[in-house]
Amino acid sequence: MNQASNKKLYVGSLPFSTTEEELHELFSSYGPIASVRIVTDKFTGMSKGFGFVEMENADDARKAVEGLNGKALSGRTLIVNDARPEQPRAPRTGGRDDRGGGFRGGDRPFRTRREH
Repeated sequence: MNQASNKKLYVGSLPFSTTEEELHELFSSYGPIASVRIVTDKFTGMSKGFGFVEMENADDARKAVEGLNGKALSGRTLIVNDARPEQPRAPRTGGRDDRGGGFRGGDRPFRTRREH
């Protein structure tokens, strides 16, 4: 899907108190909504201040970007634009850095007890 026909929108700089229902109501004046999701922290459940709205058609999505990008909502200036496609994430190493980490830690060679 090219950018001109994108129906999924990124909505940033949301007030942390904004609900998905409020976001749905805000965007519904531009056309039918397919889905609304506010991204939350997986540990606290608190909003991260951004979300996604998928409109049912690309023309309505374009109108929503034109009408809402830069508008104020509860004292915050909204950022509304086409959502980028999700990118696959690299697997996590389990360490605190990129040196390998894990049980042995760092780059030290593994030694058995008899080698000491």
